Amino acid sequence: MTTLDDGPPPIRLFPLFLKFLRFGCLAFGGPVAQIAMLRQTLVEEERWLSGPRFNRLLAVMQILPGPEAHELCVHMGMMARGRIGGLLAGLGFMLPGLLLMLVAAWLYRDWIAGAGWALPVLFGIQLVVLAIIARAVQRIGGHVLEDRLLWALAVGAFAATLLGTPFWIPLLAAGLVHAFRARPILIGAVLVGAVMLALLLHKGTVAVAPIPIVVGAARPDMLLLFIAGLKGGLLTFGGAYTAIPYVRGDTVGRGWLSDGLFLDGVALAGILPAPLVIFATFAGYMAGGLGGALAITAGMFLPAFAFSLIFYERLEALVENPALHHLLAGVAAAVVGVIAATLVQLGWAAAMRADRLWAAGLILLVGALCAWRIKGRWSMPAIIALGGGAGWLLQP
Repeated sequence: MTTLDDGPPPIRLFPLFLKFLRFGCLAFGGPVAQIAMLRQTLVEEERWLSGPRFNRLLAVMQILPGPEAHELCVHMGMMARGRIGGLLAGLGFMLPGLLLMLVAAWLYRDWIAGAGWALPVLFGIQLVVLAIIARAVQRIGGHVLEDRLLWALAVGAFAATLLGTPFWIPLLAAGLVHAFRARPILIGAVLVGAVMLALLLHKGTVAVAPIPIVVGAARPDMLLLFIAGLKGGLLTFGGAYTAIPYVRGDTVGRGWLSDGLFLDGVALAGILPAPLVIFATFAGYMAGGLGGALAITAGMFLPAFAFSLIFYERLEALVENPALHHLLAGVAAAVVGVIAATLVQLGWAAAMRADRLWAAGLILLVGALCAWRIKGRWSMPAIIALGGGAGWLLQP
């Protein structure tokens, strides 16, 4: 019998792919449920590795950008059959969600969007998705914002985002400020430099209102969609919701789709067996068809493959560096502020589309109560179904 120190049992490449394909077909309920499923099967039942080693590996993956469950699958595949095993395991885990999202996006575009019966249902879903994102901001913030400095960095990133500052300025500034938190002179230099750079690049518009768009105004470039996904994949600290601002900025912000379409993609991702970042596939499909969907998906998942397949041997030494801890903590705090600002922008856009503000407010309130109270792997699909039903019942 294989012991905890033996590593994974011998397994051929195709059965390895099928094993992780099965995990992908059962990956409902978000990252917590997905990680629990992997632990139950590979640690407790098949004993690929010990519980403490799994916990250490998970801690490393949580520090890195990208969906943790997917990165765990890639690493487990590497443990079993090297880098080709890691590639097959990662592909197996993501493939069911990718195919289902492509089908869902096609059905949405050709059969659902624009249908009279669907408009109030979709708007109700969009409102409760806002509540789900708000709950995610609270959860992420509860883990990240551990002291007053981190809170200040989050508030600063929130304000900077609403003022239209390019996303990378508050992220870089927050990371450096937290890394130099014991050196006031360096902190002052970083802040002055960030403000001057923001003023230099500022376009003179305040972004409290939704990003001004003319949907369909330009044909998306596949390279730009790939970069949009790559940006989201590289900046996904603390959960898939952290990719929302960056994918939105590069799709909605370019006029390729509306905020409503974008929120519908987030809702669909929440009910499919896949990492939540699969919402990028929907955005890419709506913007550029099948090619756009594949381009943005490749960009989104590339970091999750690359960190494990290429850099894993060096990760543990980097993770033990205290300066890197402080830098990443500052970046994570800024990301919380950026998500919160994006939530305000999305909420404003939804308010502008509401026929009756009281009905929209009621759906949002009930959705928030459910998001804060309902737990379990089926909570998000249940809340989304509730929002759709409420939208249909309260339509004018």
